Amino acid sequence: MDLFDIPERLRVAILGSTGSIGSQALEVVRAYPERFEVVALAAGSDTGSLIAQAKEFEVSLLGVVNGPLDVPDGCTVFEGEHSAEKVVQESDAHLVLNAVVGAAGLRATMATILAGKTLAIANKESLVAGGELVMSKAMEGQLRPVDSEHSSLWQLLDGLPPDRVRRVMLTGSGGPFRGKSIAELEMVTVAGALNHPVWEMGPKITIDSSTLMNKGLEVIEAHFLFGLTYDEIQVVIHPQGMVHGMVETMDASVFAHAAPTDMRLPIQLAMAFPDRLGAPPNRLSGVPGRIDWTVPQSMTFEPPDLDTFRCLALAFEAGRRGGTYPAVLNAANEMAVEAFLADRLDYLGIPAVVEGVLERHESCEPSLETILEQDVWARSQAGAMIDARSGT
Repeated sequence: MDLFDIPERLRVAILGSTGSIGSQALEVVRAYPERFEVVALAAGSDTGSLIAQAKEFEVSLLGVVNGPLDVPDGCTVFEGEHSAEKVVQESDAHLVLNAVVGAAGLRATMATILAGKTLAIANKESLVAGGELVMSKAMEGQLRPVDSEHSSLWQLLDGLPPDRVRRVMLTGSGGPFRGKSIAELEMVTVAGALNHPVWEMGPKITIDSSTLMNKGLEVIEAHFLFGLTYDEIQVVIHPQGMVHGMVETMDASVFAHAAPTDMRLPIQLAMAFPDRLGAPPNRLSGVPGRIDWTVPQSMTFEPPDLDTFRCLALAFEAGRRGGTYPAVLNAANEMAVEAFLADRLDYLGIPAVVEGVLERHESCEPSLETILEQDVWARSQAGAMIDARSGT
């Protein structure tokens, strides 16, 4: 299918279908069955939910990283670490939504691009670890961002000549620890870090939001998606979460994109583009969620505290260094967050481990092979540092 041909009913493959983004994408399909048909699903280890989804949407092509899977009649199942990639290659999907968590999504991203399918990308690590490689292979218009911040910039930049843009601003709520001191962060628990004030997300991305690493990864992703320098990307803390992105033009005008804090909005835009579907209903009331501008409310903006939340500064540094530094940043962070969630690493140990791995790294020319090699190297280095800090 030509990227700009819009079929009457879009065939969709959802990778990471049992996670937060994947589950919400299926909500969009339920709301618009005449627009979308799910033809393939892939998940990590939640086989029970995967089977339930396959039965509901009558999907016959599945992938699972950690089986075994009780294969339904008539289903083809790929298992193992390359299962999502194989699902992409074997499916007849028009669009692939990559919502796999972590660097594991890079192979699936590359498979989608090389297959000429449209990619709705929620796996930010693909662009963080392999942005240079991904963008060198992608056709114009092939990638559609799903992150709310990048979706907002995608919409705001549409039709604007690049030389008329002075800078873009990625907003973030600041997470649950906005305004906290380093001494206060020493006392952070896993439960506290998982209590996000605005968004409902999976555990890994929620921790990244609390450390501001999520915003740092988004900065690197924006650099590749929109061809911006790091000096043209600014992070602004916006606790209310109403404005998701802003663009400043050369004449000092600022255009802002505001929307309800509902991930189904950017998901359905990426799936239905250039169409805009209806506002998703509130899950409790069933009434379409909209911002009520007649109600008095305030919006505040402030700079991030880079000294306290070191992860954001480390992401800017890795991005500017380029090469395989972003891939190493991402891998070390994944290991550190996993250890924190398992109570094997203290909260401030996350930036400490990431910084330590970056200091040991010598950059390589990024290819798929070297990116994956450096990912393994970084995980090994991070694992050793985590063991040393935990005394194991």
